[in-house]
Amino acid sequence: MAYTISDQCIACGSCEGQCPVGAISMGDGKFDIDADKCISCGSCAGQCPVGAISE
Repeated sequence: MAYTISDQCIACGSCEGQCPVGAISMGDGKFDIDADKCISCGSCAGQCPVGAISE
């Protein structure tokens, strides 16, 4: 199951660089995860300073 980013996202970008498959990109005011690319590794979730990323 792919990770998702909630509306709690503060658009800091710390998660984007952590994704080994490039599944994270800037969306409409927050970052989004492409579910088709996400490999559910959790690297992004551990990097988020506000806990906005979950599985």
